[in-house]
Amino acid sequence: MIAVSRTRSLYQRLNSDIKDRLAVCTFSLHTANTTVNLLRDDGPVVSAIRRGDVKAINDLVTSAPGSLLKENKDGWIALHDAAFCGQEECVKSLLRAHPGSVDKRTLQEQTALLLAVSCEHLSCVRCLLEAGADPDISSKNKETPLYKACELENTDMVSLILSYGASVNQRCGQGWTALHEAVSRNNTEICEMLLRAGATINPANTYSITPLIVAAQRGQMRALSYLIGKGADVNIQTCDGVTALHEASKNGYREVVAFLLTKTADANKPANSGLLPLHVAAQYGYHEIVSLLVSVTSRAMLRHSCVSPLHLAAEHDRHTVAAVLLRTGADVNATLPHSHSLQYDDRRVTALYVAIANGSTKTAEVLLNAGASLTLDPVSPLLMAVRRGCVCTVSLLLDRGADVDARIPSYPTTFPAAIALCMNNLPLLKSLLDNGCNALSCFKCTYCSAPHPASGGTQLRTVSSNGYDNMLPLNWSEPPERPTQFCEWISTPVMRKSAGPIIDLLLEHVAHVQLCSKLNELLDSREEWLAVKRKSLSPRPLLHLCRFRIRTQIGRDRLDSLTSLPLPDRLIRYLSHAD
Repeated sequence: MIAVSRTRSLYQRLNSDIKDRLAVCTFSLHTANTTVNLLRDDGPVVSAIRRGDVKAINDLVTSAPGSLLKENKDGWIALHDAAFCGQEECVKSLLRAHPGSVDKRTLQEQTALLLAVSCEHLSCVRCLLEAGADPDISSKNKETPLYKACELENTDMVSLILSYGASVNQRCGQGWTALHEAVSRNNTEICEMLLRAGATINPANTYSITPLIVAAQRGQMRALSYLIGKGADVNIQTCDGVTALHEASKNGYREVVAFLLTKTADANKPANSGLLPLHVAAQYGYHEIVSLLVSVTSRAMLRHSCVSPLHLAAEHDRHTVAAVLLRTGADVNATLPHSHSLQYDDRRVTALYVAIANGSTKTAEVLLNAGASLTLDPVSPLLMAVRRGCVCTVSLLLDRGADVDARIPSYPTTFPAAIALCMNNLPLLKSLLDNGCNALSCFKCTYCSAPHPASGGTQLRTVSSNGYDNMLPLNWSEPPERPTQFCEWISTPVMRKSAGPIIDLLLEHVAHVQLCSKLNELLDSREEWLAVKRKSLSPRPLLHLCRFRIRTQIGRDRLDSLTSLPLPDRLIRYLSHAD
């Protein structure tokens, strides 16, 4: 459905935050790999640092001070190696020799301070800060020492960095602050430290995602409660109009949804797509959250939505959600707005049709049990079920009285459209014929035994013959000048190769008929089909004629009652074509 694409668009910007975090992880892995290579270097400086040999470092300070500033291929100098390895005394010696190198950056723009923080070497971090290291210098992906300390949930490190005046609201490449990171870890202790240091409670990243929305998105109940207690805006929206309630509903966090509702979260604040939190919960199948949201969602807002929650539940086969919505007053026969219906080739309007079009058999059954109408859609739901080749759904609809001879308004035919839609599925065709589909209409031709026009008459536009998008399109268009006959349609290039078995099966559900010249021509085209032609020319067996006569007298609408008649099983099987 169109609503699906809109909903996907609704969250693509939120997902970019996840990609941003993955980029940070990838960047960290790159740093680790680079450092492994450095530590494998057998150079005297790196070897001395690895051993923690302060005397060797001091000797180099005296004999070759320039070697300590020599960069490797990744832009690392000795101070970077010492900070990464946690060699505090080496760091001190190097800083005494070259105090101006304290903020020297690698090719990835990492400082010694950031490397020390990344490896959680607290003493080295303190040493560097005391030497004047700038705590706000970020790496190539805008990751600061404070941000990294929050990511590692190292409270001592966070406290130390803040004490040296780190900018608490500095952002990474996507606008994510240290508070975002602390909230994503559900660490309220660090959140408290950041807020005391002046962190903004509602900082929005590049896509207007605040820490509160992050907490709701990840189900971080402790952080969520803390932020709301500190005054975070519970109804703040992203640039796509998404709220914390939308996010909690999407991800199935029932406890978070319940808590947000107690904190005046607005269930009637739509996203830019027009979807309410109830829509989102219905689409993702969280029936308990749907139960919570139904009572606080405005019926007027739902009426003005482009799609109902019931339609979304039908599309995604959320049968438990559909049941909850119906129990709480949803209209089983609510229709899509006309402007929305026009976006579909078949002009669908009901949740039942949407369920069948998306293969949601369980939800279709729930809707039928609640009284879903079979006649509100321009195209019969049965035809969509036949087109999909879903036998269980076809049987379900036939049991509920679907018209087996339904036509497609934009493609009039002289024979039932269902016959054309299941031509690559002979068992399904037999099931339809057994349920009273009008096979006789397939043998009525205006030309009879006379030659057909060279053009073959007006033909149905064929699509592919892959068993799904097959034979008879359900999309809307201008109808042809006159209804298409079965003989014209079966003679199309796509269908003629299957003509013999189809005609053979149809003959089993009619009395004696006379084939028109086009059907005879088709059967003559292949030797193996000559037996079918002989069947049509020969008198039909009495056994067959009696069955046909009895079934005709019973009537199509009562054929499904055959199995309940007080008749011998053998006779029921005979009348039902089960033999």
